[in-house]
Amino acid sequence: MISDRLAETLRLLKDETWPDVAANAAGLFAVDGIAVSANGGSGAAEILWSSEGLARGFEDLQLTLGQGPGPDCLAGGIPVRVPDLAQVRVDRWPALLTELSALTMRAVFCFPLRIGAITLGVLTLVRAAPGHLTSAQGDDVTVLARALSKYLLDLGDPLLSSLEDPDLTGPLPHDAILHQATGMVSVQLAVPLAEALLRLRAYAYSTNRPLTDTARDIVATRLRLAPDARPTIPTEDADLTEDADED
Repeated sequence: MISDRLAETLRLLKDETWPDVAANAAGLFAVDGIAVSANGGSGAAEILWSSEGLARGFEDLQLTLGQGPGPDCLAGGIPVRVPDLAQVRVDRWPALLTELSALTMRAVFCFPLRIGAITLGVLTLVRAAPGHLTSAQGDDVTVLARALSKYLLDLGDPLLSSLEDPDLTGPLPHDAILHQATGMVSVQLAVPLAEALLRLRAYAYSTNRPLTDTARDIVATRLRLAPDARPTIPTEDADLTEDADED
C-alpha cells in the first residue's frame, strides 16, 4: 500500500512538469536532492534532470568519472543504496570517493528505471546526512521508479525527447551541450564518438572542472583538446595533467 504523499506525487506526475513533481518527491523521501538520468545506449547514463545543489554536483561527478552507485545501478539493473558514503570501501569507487570530499553529502540511493529486462535510466536520491531510507520510503520510491519508467517509455527515445521537452529538462539541458561538444571533439581529433566523450571526461577530471563546463567551453570554441595520448580509466593514484587526456 502506498502512502498518501506518494499518491499525490503520482497524481502530479500525470498533470505537472517533472521539476514540480521532484520537489514533492524530495520532501516525501526526506532527501536533499533528486535526479533522473537515462541510459545513453553506450552503457553510460546521461542526465535528464537534476535538482540544484548536491544532486547536480553528484551527478556531474559520476558522469565525469564514469563510476559510482548510479553507473552500477544502470549496469546491474538493481537498486544501489549507500546509507553512509564514509563507510564505503575505498576500492569500490576510488576516484569518486576521493572527489566527494568537496560535496557535503553522506548518503545516496539509486533505483533503476526498468521495463522488463530493459533499464531505461536511474532515479537518484542524495542526502547530506547519513542514514537509511525507512521501509515505507523504500517501498514508495520503488513505486515512483516504476511510474517514472513508464513516463520515460511514453516519451519514446528518452534522450531525444528530453532534449526537445523543456518541462522534463527544466534548468539542466546540458546533455545537448555534451552531445555537441563530443561531436566537435570527434571531428577535431578524428576519433570515434565514444573516445571523444572519454577524452572530454578525462580533461574535466584532470582540470578539476565539471564535465558540462568543459563541454560549454568546447562548444564556445574557448577550448580545443590536444590530439595526444589515449585516455585510460582514472584510478585512486592517477596523476593526470591538463594535456594528458587520460581517464
